Amino acid sequence: MGKGWWGAIGRGGLVASVLLGSMPGWADELPPGLEPPKTQAPQAERGLEPPRAGGPTKAPLSEGGEGLLQDKKKGFQVRPFGRVYARMRADEREEFARSISIPSARVGLAASLSHVDAEVTADLSSKSILKDAFLRVATDSKRLRLYGGQFKAPFLQRELESSWALPVVRRGLLADYLEDTHHLGGRRLGLMGEVNLKEAWKLRVSGGVFEGAKDESGTRLSEDAALRVSVRPFKGLTLGASSYLTEVFAGTRNHALAADASLRLGGLELSGELVNGRIALGPFQGGMGLASYVLPIGLEGWALQPLAGAELLQLTGPLKARGYALVGGINILYSQHFKAQFQAEHALRPGDELAGLEYSMQLATRF
Repeated sequence: MGKGWWGAIGRGGLVASVLLGSMPGWADELPPGLEPPKTQAPQAERGLEPPRAGGPTKAPLSEGGEGLLQDKKKGFQVRPFGRVYARMRADEREEFARSISIPSARVGLAASLSHVDAEVTADLSSKSILKDAFLRVATDSKRLRLYGGQFKAPFLQRELESSWALPVVRRGLLADYLEDTHHLGGRRLGLMGEVNLKEAWKLRVSGGVFEGAKDESGTRLSEDAALRVSVRPFKGLTLGASSYLTEVFAGTRNHALAADASLRLGGLELSGELVNGRIALGPFQGGMGLASYVLPIGLEGWALQPLAGAELLQLTGPLKARGYALVGGINILYSQHFKAQFQAEHALRPGDELAGLEYSMQLATRF
């Protein structure tokens, strides 16, 4: 892997995954000691729990999750939420020089009234402060929903997971490369419809049209389209497929198709995703896998979560190149409010002749 191969892609094009860990939601099947307390929070507060890795996510299009659960007797409901991440890293490529940052400091407001809810989220640590701003209209049964505004396009399950439910420093090689460099997926202005059929293996179909990316001159391109289908054949197993097409009204320049599966058995969680398609550099293929296990440590609400994961991305066109990442580590979890991650990654990154090692620690809290 010389600099010539990756230089053509660009140093910012392919960011190798540092953390591939997945934090399971606090479901009923979790081991004793991690279950929610018997005196539960009001429905409005519980509705803002993060999407559950390894299970069907309620509303994976935003960091705030489902917003507020509907309760017609309570009428209009409003709730603020937020989280802060503090990160320290040491990279072999930089002679293990320590780097400390606050990569995310988000605050948001969720509101709900009858068949309508809305969400606004801002990140005070980002140059693009506004993250999510959308309105969601649903029928009484929640079978049909319509989204309008800025939210995550339904592509790549790893990208759709809340960063709290999937406690990673970065989402991974595939998500970073496809979204940040080639503008497949991510947060977009758009209009999307969703169908939920609980009686049919909890079938969910989400599809919509989204604002296109900008070209090198800053001109906005034609609209993109995304579609995701998922089912849950039995409790703990979720299967899904998603696709993303750019400039659909101008001939579809780039596209990608992904298939994912996740299995959750008690504290054990396994997940994997395969993706292939075509970008400006030609055809590509990739995959990622993750295994984690939640271990209660005898103190109420506290647990350890060892994990291991891997990712691979390969360009198969005229320009042939490959990137990979291997990660292992352990997370310390406390209830819904705190987590600490200690992880190490061995990866080949853009512009590197040899693979390198990076150590990461991240502390996070939320309300």
